[in-house]
Amino acid sequence: MRQPHPAAAPRAKKSLGQHFLKNPDICDRIAALLEATAQDNILEIGPGPGALTRSLEALPHARLLLLEKDRYWAGERQRAAQPGTQAVLTDALRFAWARITPAFPWKLAGNLPYNVASPLIWDCLSQATGCTRAVFMVQKEVADRMQEGPGSKEYGALSLAVQYYAKPEIVVNVPPSCFMPQPKVGSAVIRLTRHSEPPVNVKSEKLLFQVIRASFNQRRKTLANGLANYGAFGLPKEELQACIEELGVPVNIRGEALSLEQFAQLSNIIYDHRSAV
Repeated sequence: MRQPHPAAAPRAKKSLGQHFLKNPDICDRIAALLEATAQDNILEIGPGPGALTRSLEALPHARLLLLEKDRYWAGERQRAAQPGTQAVLTDALRFAWARITPAFPWKLAGNLPYNVASPLIWDCLSQATGCTRAVFMVQKEVADRMQEGPGSKEYGALSLAVQYYAKPEIVVNVPPSCFMPQPKVGSAVIRLTRHSEPPVNVKSEKLLFQVIRASFNQRRKTLANGLANYGAFGLPKEELQACIEELGVPVNIRGEALSLEQFAQLSNIIYDHRSAV
């Protein structure tokens, strides 16, 4: 039987974006989506009162690590921890994600604070190369952006970054009533399954994401103007326009019209032009 939250527990902190998940069925669903085995290491971001933690502890696993920024909840989670569970008082945005490598893989889960979900997901996917699967509760519009394709106003740098590293799948939409306090917007559970290899070939991953960021920094500008204004490519605007023409698209196209494959091709073209300088 699940234990109620402590009567003396502090209220959720707006400054930390806390909306505590209280629905045990949703917690069990998130845990099940990890498809954990007895050999798996699992990491939970922001356990708070521990509703999801209890579902994770019921899974077969080797180790469960909890990252909690709130001192009160970090202490509560360590006090109630089962053998093999460890709570760490830390900000997940400052965690050394690069320590999670294919040689030491982990699966990630968490009800992510709305105000840091996007940068956290970027850190997890880009740095934690040993993250084989992640199941996160996020704001519904953030989950939608991760799945979007070219031509949509929701499509952007987050969509491309997620799809470069992983296959995103929205599994279930979650109403505000499943949280305490209730948020003003809907949420969704999204599963991210890391690709064994990126779906596109690039000569420089760093350059690819520079091109993507430049293309969406000012969405109303054309792709050529966005690249020229970014100022990190070392090429004049005329040559950047030539790169776009070499891609085979109109020079006045906007970044939101390009697919991940086209962004990869464009970054490779810019790479070759810079190498020839």
